Amino acid sequence: MAEIQGTCDDRFKGVSDVLAANIDRGVDVGASVAVTVGGELVVDIWGGHVDEARSRPWERDTITNVWSTTKTMTALCAVILADAGELDVDRPVAQYWPEFAANGKSRVLVRHLLGHTSGLSGWTEPITVDDLYDWEKATSLLAAQEPWWEPGTASGYHAVTQGFLVGEVLRRVTGQTVGTFLREQVTEPIGADFHIGLDPGQFGRVANVIPPPPFSEALIAEASEIAIRTLTNPMLAAESSWTEPWRRAEIPAANGHGNARSVATIQAALANGGELGGKCLLSAAGAERVLEEQSYGQDHVLGMPIRFGLGFGLPSPEIPISPSGRACFWGGWGGSVILIDMDANMTFAYMMNKMGDGLVGDDRGFSLAIAVYEALGQ
Repeated sequence: MAEIQGTCDDRFKGVSDVLAANIDRGVDVGASVAVTVGGELVVDIWGGHVDEARSRPWERDTITNVWSTTKTMTALCAVILADAGELDVDRPVAQYWPEFAANGKSRVLVRHLLGHTSGLSGWTEPITVDDLYDWEKATSLLAAQEPWWEPGTASGYHAVTQGFLVGEVLRRVTGQTVGTFLREQVTEPIGADFHIGLDPGQFGRVANVIPPPPFSEALIAEASEIAIRTLTNPMLAAESSWTEPWRRAEIPAANGHGNARSVATIQAALANGGELGGKCLLSAAGAERVLEEQSYGQDHVLGMPIRFGLGFGLPSPEIPISPSGRACFWGGWGGSVILIDMDANMTFAYMMNKMGDGLVGDDRGFSLAIAVYEALGQ
């Protein structure tokens, strides 16, 4: 069995066993798993290798690009600002970002951005991956364009645009980028190793993601026009995340770098009524706001029923990731996942380098989540 490093409370041994089995079967190359209960790390484990050749071990401080798990960090920043009274999610976006009112968007609300219902799941104008490194261009194009469907009526997963949309609102409110706000208000105060915009001095710790298999022709054939427009402009290649421009940029929906420990620790603020390590990031009522349902129905981009809260996915019969009625989650392209259970005061995070074919998590993360709940007796 694969050697698993780190610490794990005895009752969570099943979680360690699942990770080891995944590495042994080759479905994982290198990965980390963390669980907090009551704000305390009860599982902090890792194993495998940082490279496909399996020549270098995954270490305690290894980090990787977590793709859309990054969205939960951006959402947390927005919720913190809302709780502080600096941002009202029920106000029009244009109240904070006047240029956004163009082309019929004057009534688009901030919560529509967080709930993927703004109608701006992609860019109308052709853009390249390099354009994602140009904040002004990426946000200006979104401000100028017309929504692709009536805002607020349905969700369409804002795969890359959400970070720019929410991020620009946060920048207009605070004068800071998402990466700076997250660092100064969240990660540095609690000592968490997560970055949106990675300093080159940290590149040596990064496990490059291993690209997923290509999408099947059947899946492409079934995709809606909105899905194709969203996911192919620009057409992201996993290898882009290996480059210096990608790592240094702030792409707050897709290029966060961290590991399971940092992701679980940060989001434990939501699981514990806004408090973490003696620091209060937001009120208990503010934390609960992520559970406010924004939409529930067939998603224009993902092509399946999704229940969205305020910046997070919510459990549903279609995605029964938690037995709790007060839980939220999200995952990243290729398999990473974060789950927050407010009833159990628990967070669970899984970050890995071998990408599967899922857009927002896959069975590896779900199997680990099942093991966590079994340990909790649920």
